[in-house]
Amino acid sequence: MERPPMTAVSQQFSLVPSTHFPEAARETFAVEFGRFLDRTDGIAQTERVFDLLSAFALNFDCPWIAYCSLAPDQRVLKPVRRDPVVMLNYPAEWQERYLEMGYHSIDPIIKTSRKRADAFRWSEVYNDRSTTENERRVFDEAATFGLRTGITVPLHGPESRLAIMSFAQPWDREFHNRAVTYLQLAALRFHLRVAQFANSAGIGNAPSLSPREKECILWAARGKSSWEIGKIIGISKNSVNFHIKNVKQKLDASSRTLAAIKAVNFGIIEL
Repeated sequence: MERPPMTAVSQQFSLVPSTHFPEAARETFAVEFGRFLDRTDGIAQTERVFDLLSAFALNFDCPWIAYCSLAPDQRVLKPVRRDPVVMLNYPAEWQERYLEMGYHSIDPIIKTSRKRADAFRWSEVYNDRSTTENERRVFDEAATFGLRTGITVPLHGPESRLAIMSFAQPWDREFHNRAVTYLQLAALRFHLRVAQFANSAGIGNAPSLSPREKECILWAARGKSSWEIGKIIGISKNSVNFHIKNVKQKLDASSRTLAAIKAVNFGIIEL
């Protein structure tokens, strides 16, 4: 898929008005950002703040957003980790494809986020000489599911912790610097609220799954249906659904896809 050329992007985004950004739009976005800040005050549910962020992103024609906290690279065995936070509204088909193909292991967004402190456009990564053809395939295939352009905001924390927030559009159109600025600030606001919720909840170990539950969620993460999983491990489709339902409850996940992502982040399964 042909990508738009990479545009020059400063290391620090500024609130200085863009000469190509209408005055009315600047005023509207400033007002909407203020409302977003006000509405996220006093809310104690991560899901509600995510919904507010999703609504704010629509001001910039971004129907899809994704947030994921990643465990830092550590050299000690069995580190205690915070509950990985994964929240996204990407098309379900793309979520399933991403897991099935194991794209988390070659995703250039993750690789770039570990090295960058500022928000970046996906086109920058796609056109970078260091990006491999396999890594570009992640972008190309995402585009076939409607995620054609986007930006990502790396959110670095203490002890080398990293969270990633991405905003995606369904067409080939680059983000104005001002749009990037507002989305970056909104992502930081969301991240700080999530951190507050996590701190109040405390730190814990990964939930314990039974061997059968691990089997079922592993094959689900590899894109297998309940019927296929049953055939592979020798149990009924209903039994598979029962075990996956238990996994979803233990990992506090609304879908098997999110449960699989959390299981991977916890280190419970490896794709």
